[in-house]
Amino acid sequence: MSGLGEFDLIARYFTRPAKRSPLGVGDDCALLAPAAGMQLAVSSDMLVEGRHFLSTVEPARLGHKALAVNLSDLAACGAKPLAFTLALALPQVDEAWLEGFSRGLFALADAHGCELVGGDTTRGPLNLCITVFGEVPTGGALLRSGAQAGDDVWVSGTLGDARLALDVFRGRRTLPAELFALARARMEEPTPRVALGQALRGIASAAVDISDGLAGDLGHVLRASGVGARLDADAVAGRLAIGAHALAATAGLDAQARRACTLAGGDDYELAFTAPVTAREAVAQAGRASGTPVTRIGSIEAAPGLRIVDAQGAPLTQRFGGFDHFA
Repeated sequence: MSGLGEFDLIARYFTRPAKRSPLGVGDDCALLAPAAGMQLAVSSDMLVEGRHFLSTVEPARLGHKALAVNLSDLAACGAKPLAFTLALALPQVDEAWLEGFSRGLFALADAHGCELVGGDTTRGPLNLCITVFGEVPTGGALLRSGAQAGDDVWVSGTLGDARLALDVFRGRRTLPAELFALARARMEEPTPRVALGQALRGIASAAVDISDGLAGDLGHVLRASGVGARLDADAVAGRLAIGAHALAATAGLDAQARRACTLAGGDDYELAFTAPVTAREAVAQAGRASGTPVTRIGSIEAAPGLRIVDAQGAPLTQRFGGFDHFA
């Protein structure tokens, strides 16, 4: 066990020169001021060992994911990252673990110009809680409540890989080592779509990040907007889930299993968003500008509820629920 105390630990692994916050991490509060005409966007996420990540995850990947899930929330709001705080509970001081964790954390933070400005450390079961701060033009944030009947439904990137990796960990299926490594990387090092979120400001009518599964998270948009939606399940499981679809072919997944992975898998950290039909080229351009694939998978309807159909338009009887943290 290391002889490092709390403040030595902070100084060695988490203290860096201050940029946006004049106080850095050494005072009782961080001070942040958004630019003129901007609002602060704030989000917190907690990761608990055994609930949100496995004990086998590499520390650097865990550092990456701890921040990535928060940056994904900023992306869904269309906000630019500014800074974050870290609350960290550790069973013991493990310097090798701390070195890897902080390295992964700061690599992603530096990539997005996001500065650590404070937090807390204590002894306890491994638990990570990050609060992230971003800025967005006043009145320009993407919200869950703006979807309108007739809008297209879009999703970024690919879905389902994380669910496949988790199924392997749980012993529910097997994959060749190389394919499992690809799926595991998607589960443990998600890519927050920050650039796409900012590119969609003024284009998307509503947005949400996909953390608990597409069907469940899109449901938040539908309820907030007072609308419903019709989704093409096979557009999601086929054209969209490029990574998962390739893995599924090798793993022998049938259509029902592919749909479960892509519609209710969770841990994807992609964006689901809506936009007017007239904005299709603008959405495509936002995807190109941000280097992010985007796929149109359905449409918003006036009647409440989510209706999922197959490629022939027939309703699916299979139910797709989101991840429940208390189930």
